[in-house]
Amino acid sequence: MNKLYLFAIVSAVLSAVITPLARKCAIKLNIMDVPKDNRRVHTKPIPLLGGIAIYISFIVTLFLKSGGLTNSEIGLILGATIIVIGGLIDDKFNMKPWCKLLFQLAATLVLMVYGIKIVLITNPFSSLYQFVNIGIMSIPLTLVWVIGVTNALNLIDGLDGLAAGIALISSITIFIIAMLNGRNEAAILTIILAGSIAGFLPYNFNPASIFMGDAGAQLLGFLLASISIEGAVKSAAAFSIAVPILALGIPIYDTLFAVIRRKINGKPIMQADRGHLHHRLLDMGLTQKQAVIIMYVISAILGSFSVVAMEINAQRSYFLLIIVMIILILIAWKVGFFKRRE
Repeated sequence: MNKLYLFAIVSAVLSAVITPLARKCAIKLNIMDVPKDNRRVHTKPIPLLGGIAIYISFIVTLFLKSGGLTNSEIGLILGATIIVIGGLIDDKFNMKPWCKLLFQLAATLVLMVYGIKIVLITNPFSSLYQFVNIGIMSIPLTLVWVIGVTNALNLIDGLDGLAAGIALISSITIFIIAMLNGRNEAAILTIILAGSIAGFLPYNFNPASIFMGDAGAQLLGFLLASISIEGAVKSAAAFSIAVPILALGIPIYDTLFAVIRRKINGKPIMQADRGHLHHRLLDMGLTQKQAVIIMYVISAILGSFSVVAMEINAQRSYFLLIIVMIILILIAWKVGFFKRRE
């Protein structure tokens, strides 16, 4: 356990040291987030490339651990590198959505080649046959899960410190779940990731001096989705769907509600709007800090539910997930979350 904490400290220090250097580099290369529409909350250009600090500190600390890299860790590093390259190109040149998707697809395929994919899921309908082998469906399910979470983290990156803080809470949640299940590799990966985010967050919290950019937001979503396949499990074999969905609740539900909202209002699913949860909280008169802290609290509550889901049987965990989703949908409908917002 002490060694795990050491990993967190090392990655946090590295991230804290590298972030100011990344900021200077972003300014020099003119990789800036310039506010161009009413969806953006900041009023002046902010340097990007904060994601590079998270990426470097995560990779370096991972190499420092004893015992060498496992096959899945190599796949994770290669996939993360592809995501970061695509994100950097997007931060500089603003790629089309389908171009981003190509990088995400390539990164996820690399993961699967190196053995990180959903093969078994817990069976909510039978206590006798606890696991279901999904066979060839493991490929599309893994693609949907990893690419979906990658984009979900990117979509909520709309306020200072929001995506980074929620990713930190999710990392800690999955770390706890991995420790409870004796999943040491997932525990190491999440504690290193948590440290990398923690070192960056002080620079990113309101008022932010640097953003993580698409490279960083997509990286965090990609890593969390990938690690959750390894760590958010009922055993060494099966993926418990309810657990990571709750652990990564805020970005997943916000993205799901955005898709429903745009569909109801006849807008293209990929068309951005000002209807995300953080926009709604700001419209209620909250400050950036207040809105972000509220979303931190919600994320922590959902993370707690995921730990509970981990400790109960499959049937009850799925029931818990359904109850939480129904409550959130009712609340979203009540506050007009699905109404059209430009």
